[in-house]
Amino acid sequence: MIRVLLADDHKLVREGLKQILASAADIEVADEAADGDEALALAKANDYELALLDMSMPGLSGIDLIKRIRLERPGLRILVLSMHGEQQYAARVLKAGAAGYLTKDAASEQLVSAIRKVAGGGLYITAAAAESLVSDAAAASAGEAPHALLSDREFEIFRMLAGGQGPTDIAARLHLSVKTVSTHKARILQKMKLDSTAGLVRYALEHDLLDGKPST
Repeated sequence: MIRVLLADDHKLVREGLKQILASAADIEVADEAADGDEALALAKANDYELALLDMSMPGLSGIDLIKRIRLERPGLRILVLSMHGEQQYAARVLKAGAAGYLTKDAASEQLVSAIRKVAGGGLYITAAAAESLVSDAAAASAGEAPHALLSDREFEIFRMLAGGQGPTDIAARLHLSVKTVSTHKARILQKMKLDSTAGLVRYALEHDLLDGKPST
């Protein structure tokens, strides 16, 4: 039996995922968490074959959550199920220690297959994610992808800035000080050789790094 820790901050999403996985006789949702801190606590206290994690949750989440779980439970397999496209995060979650990445618009059969493969020790990425990984690696080696130079935290803040969120909103979301966010912003602009938030927006749109149009 594949015991799954399910973490997503939307109750309706969790209920829907549990219904999908209930149809698989070899998969059991053993516990569920509504935020990253709860997910980490459950992972530390219990044994699971796989953690199915959303990328964006209140508190500890995303790359930071993956790294913490890997530190506390190195044997726990992690599959990320996210609203963000593969080109935005797949490479980073795999580098952080996840064994698979799937978007929330995937078919239910695809999710079940991904859970089985990752729990069995395999790696699961879609064809689109594989293509993106190859493209990003080639661009980085050729010095053509400035966003590849950003740390995981910087990349997260870059996407939030480009999406129309201000430093105060970002600080509240990530539990950071406004000063820290502003420092990250300055480093992001320096690394990417840009001089304004508008430049970040243009870059993100040109490289398809946003989920939708930035808010205004």
